[in-house]
Amino acid sequence: MHQIRTEAIIPAAPDQVWDVLADFARYGEWNPLNLEVRGQARVGTRARMVFRNLAAARGEGVIRQTVRIVAAEPGRELAWSGHVPLLFAGRHGFLLSPHGEGTHVLHTELLGGLLPMTWSRERIARDFTPAYEAVNVALAARVAELAL
Repeated sequence: MHQIRTEAIIPAAPDQVWDVLADFARYGEWNPLNLEVRGQARVGTRARMVFRNLAAARGEGVIRQTVRIVAAEPGRELAWSGHVPLLFAGRHGFLLSPHGEGTHVLHTELLGGLLPMTWSRERIARDFTPAYEAVNVALAARVAELAL
């Protein structure tokens, strides 16, 4: 199993960060990885996602997948899981915690299945981690934009 782990400090309250993360209908306006989400941020519900295919050469193309929301605690945590039997299983999440005058964001994904087993740690660091860091930067920008 592989883990992608990124962190950011956003100068806003956890509830403000949560509001952006939970507004799936607007992901296409700011999120460079999860391009479209249809559904609600409620535990047990399903959401249809369109996201960049980071496993493809140069991150070209998209993947369409229905995921299950597995954590949705306002101001604290949002996570979803998806799978393709045997080939792929993933749990993508954001854990929010107060940090001084802002929010510490722990942005992770656990990757399992036959396909991720073929990826090296170097490939994860090269092809995946920068995209997750870009989401963190875009999230911070979106929170700041909405605070104006």
